[in-house]
Amino acid sequence: MRLAWLLAASLALQAASAPIVRFTKDFPGSSPAFVSIWVDRSGGGEFNDTSDGSQPSVAFQLDPGETEAIFALVAKLGEFSRPLESPLKVAFTGTKIFRFENGAARREVKFNYSEDPAAQALLDWFERIAETSLHRINLERSARFDRLGVDRALLLLQVSVDRRRLAGASQLLPTLDRLAKNQSTFNRVRERAAAIAELIRAGGTKAK
Repeated sequence: MRLAWLLAASLALQAASAPIVRFTKDFPGSSPAFVSIWVDRSGGGEFNDTSDGSQPSVAFQLDPGETEAIFALVAKLGEFSRPLESPLKVAFTGTKIFRFENGAARREVKFNYSEDPAAQALLDWFERIAETSLHRINLERSARFDRLGVDRALLLLQVSVDRRRLAGASQLLPTLDRLAKNQSTFNRVRERAAAIAELIRAGGTKAK
């Protein structure tokens, strides 16, 4: 029993000390006005769009390729050891923060707009994670409270699929599978849900 407890404690300690990259965006007046995302080195992560934590976080799992791409960009940016803000005068698009945590090491950088290609690429990854998580929330909410709105939610998701804007898309599969098998929904809903799920499983929704 003691050995099992020590093993569990050791695994918990390893998870707590695993490298994590965090992203927040605070943009009053936009929708959503706040975004918070974290991703650890295993590809696990969470999304939240409430600054006060009043809504539960949405958990997701990135695939290995997505995880590697994100952490490669973090490394390219020196784990946020240098400024990223552009000297150009541009419109305010939200206060963004990248934060890297690895054991006791903590580094973060804040910016509105960056010309750094790696920073732009990393920002795009987080925006795609947010877009995917918001589709999941929209789909689940529609399925529970607005069944007539499910078709529209799927059409909006299809737009992101066509534009290859998904990241961590496996989080959508449980909801899509339920919709595809639900005989009480419209045929077009079942067919569209099944088609999107098939694309996700085949890797056809990933950015090229």
